[in-house]
Amino acid sequence: VGHAADPGEGATLAAAAQPDVILLDLHMPGINGMEAIPVLKEAAPGARIVMLTVSEDAEDLMACLRAGASGYLLKNIDGDFLVDSIRRAARGESTMSAQMTSKLVRELHAVTQAGNGASRKAPLSPREQEILKLVATGSSNKEVARALGVAESTVKIHVQHILRKLGLSSRVQAAVYAAENGLVP
Repeated sequence: VGHAADPGEGATLAAAAQPDVILLDLHMPGINGMEAIPVLKEAAPGARIVMLTVSEDAEDLMACLRAGASGYLLKNIDGDFLVDSIRRAARGESTMSAQMTSKLVRELHAVTQAGNGASRKAPLSPREQEILKLVATGSSNKEVARALGVAESTVKIHVQHILRKLGLSSRVQAAVYAAENGLVP
């Protein structure tokens, strides 16, 4: 029923059209697809959101599903599979590319093994834990990069991954998380 160039336009269109299914790319101008999910769900509460993306990252998959997506399809899928997936989503079913199903299973196993199902948060790598500790002490990305001998852009990417894995939206929330979990005094 429509096509939008960005999430803001998409929310306006979704509110007016109240579609059954919204196909959403993960990488868009402005906010990313993950951040757009709650905005679109508010605009069209009955719509099922199916991610259509090139990202094969299990973290992106998990984050989108946690945000409320009902499906996750890779853009390299067959056209017939795409149409079938849209129909399945409209019927209230979940849909996923085959490659992503195995990644989802592996991710769920990792979460279960990490906390016997008690925690939904992906474990941080040792480097991410190190960066989180420095961020929690108030260090900027530049200061963290200097302390660890890495590029500032590398630190920025790690911080984004930390926030995504922990389901947080800011460095302040990350600092609170670190303090609450004994990573910093």
